[in-house]
Amino acid sequence: MQTTPITREQLGASVIAVPPLARDLDYVIQRSENAKIIQHLEKGGVTTFLYGGNANFYHISLSEYAQALDIISNEVAEHSIAIPSVGPTFGVMMDQVSILSDFQFPTVMVLPMQGLTTDLGVAQGFRKLVEKLGKPAVLYLKFEGYLEPETVASLVDDGLVSWIKYAIVQEDPSVDPYLSRLIELVDPKLIVSGIGEQPAVTHLTSYHLNSFTSGCVCIRPELSQAMLHAIKSGNLELAETIRMQFKPLEDLRNAINPIRVLHEAVSHAGIGKTGPHLPLLSSLKPEESEQVAQAVLTLQANE
Repeated sequence: MQTTPITREQLGASVIAVPPLARDLDYVIQRSENAKIIQHLEKGGVTTFLYGGNANFYHISLSEYAQALDIISNEVAEHSIAIPSVGPTFGVMMDQVSILSDFQFPTVMVLPMQGLTTDLGVAQGFRKLVEKLGKPAVLYLKFEGYLEPETVASLVDDGLVSWIKYAIVQEDPSVDPYLSRLIELVDPKLIVSGIGEQPAVTHLTSYHLNSFTSGCVCIRPELSQAMLHAIKSGNLELAETIRMQFKPLEDLRNAINPIRVLHEAVSHAGIGKTGPHLPLLSSLKPEESEQVAQAVLTLQANE
């Protein structure tokens, strides 16, 4: 695992995989199944791994946090980048940093807390987290009103931000006043599109963001990587063709639940046994699971 700070060139070189975290029937994190998922992604050209929402780090317990960090850091290849998450509550993230001190991750992502926050309060919490961590952290922008663009810029200017995951969903990604203002204040090469393949073409061409995160990359890593390279080389026709191949599974994620659908899709794909969802999430309905299985088969069949 890479332990040095992540450069902007490295950030743009790989789709940033956001995989699920495999568990057994007793919810125990499984090293071997998580290793299978990681190896599948690396074989497809992915070099950056971000464990956040899809891995349900929102509900991970402190007692198993070190185990998760050990698996993530030791199962990725020597030159791959692995990034765990902390939070979303302030008290939890500060306790997690104490555990992180035993590892050498290049950075950590702060999960966004919805509700019971203020712009100034979030900025104060992020500053305190980085001070205790001793290195810049990843800022995750998921909700309007969580942090104002000017506040984000102040955190960047003070050297506290490793990079930014931008995941505020807009009906039309080409019309995004928040992102338009943000890139006026922050170098877009510090920002990654955080909503998978669907808005990635627009985010990387119209706003010049550096790369994109993806959950569906877990199914077809080489295809998602090809989309990133197509965008960066200006082959937008190919990028659009690939985007549409991911769309049926992404549509199910949007219609049902992004985390729950991806978790079961990885199992349906035969990549790794992800096991049951960690509460407070639950399994898909049988008819939903069948829809996901069919979408996975279709994605795997597309060449």
